[in-house]
Amino acid sequence: MLKGGPGTGKSTFMKQIGKELLERGMDLEFHWCSSDRDSLDALAIPSHQLAILDGTEPHVVDPSYPGAVDEIVNLGDYLDQTKLVPYKEEIISLRGSVKHQFAITYSSLRMAKLARDEEISCQEKALDYQCFHRLTGELFRQIFGQNNTWGEGIPKERHLFASALTPQGIIHYLPSLLEGITFLYSLEGDPGSGKEMILRELAEYAYRCGCTVDVYHCAFDPTRIDLVVLPERKTAVLNLFKELDFDPESLSGLKYCERIDCNTCLDVQLLTKFERELRESRELFNVCLQRALYYLKEARTYYQQMENYYRDAMDFDAVERRRKEVLERILKIIG
Repeated sequence: MLKGGPGTGKSTFMKQIGKELLERGMDLEFHWCSSDRDSLDALAIPSHQLAILDGTEPHVVDPSYPGAVDEIVNLGDYLDQTKLVPYKEEIISLRGSVKHQFAITYSSLRMAKLARDEEISCQEKALDYQCFHRLTGELFRQIFGQNNTWGEGIPKERHLFASALTPQGIIHYLPSLLEGITFLYSLEGDPGSGKEMILRELAEYAYRCGCTVDVYHCAFDPTRIDLVVLPERKTAVLNLFKELDFDPESLSGLKYCERIDCNTCLDVQLLTKFERELRESRELFNVCLQRALYYLKEARTYYQQMENYYRDAMDFDAVERRRKEVLERILKIIG
């Protein structure tokens, strides 16, 4: 668990260890920071149940079994505090600005969610459930076959994020996450057209069938699912929403790629009754989302200014020596 203030090198510490382990052929997971797409929050080696993570605010983590299982690596030990004291007021002011920008970001996202929920409510009123169940049933038959295999196998389940709202916009790592997938189904359609229900039911069904299921939640609304990956079947089902800049057919190694338009399950005539509400909710959603991304970017700007003060006060040669010590310990653990 890496501790230390902004700019003390926690992300670089993990990146460099990750780079050297990749060169040794290790299978790694990089967990990126949503406040800065270029910054790491954690590095994991699943095969050895080993991880290095940023244990500072806003995701504070402390040892549960100090020494036996986990420990703190405090990069703040290599910080010359005398170099920070003259800039105390500036640092306090910048920290306050960061918190203020984040407060506006999250209030904007809450408003965007209200607008999106309103749009979904209107769309769901026009959902033809008979058509929807036929579409869902056909998809499940393609993935699982005709036979019901509930209760077989030993199910495994993970919950992660495939994308994030960042200062650089909406970022995803789908090409990496879908590497090795040969069957991909892309769900297209408006919010409330049934895509969310399909993904939720798919994850539950696959788990009951004893599958390994990787569930990737929506960064905007974590109660919803954007992607379900079934690694053993080399199959994935993706919510291809319009804000996601991704072409499924750009993936290499796909044997089958199907786009499923869930809007075909919506009664167009019924939707005309909600034409004004839908237009207004979509406009409000877009305005609030862009406002959130703007203030998130502003928060990052203030945070970078604060990092500069800490960076100038760090002994990075000492940090590098500590990093090499940690790497050597990791190499001994993994043999």
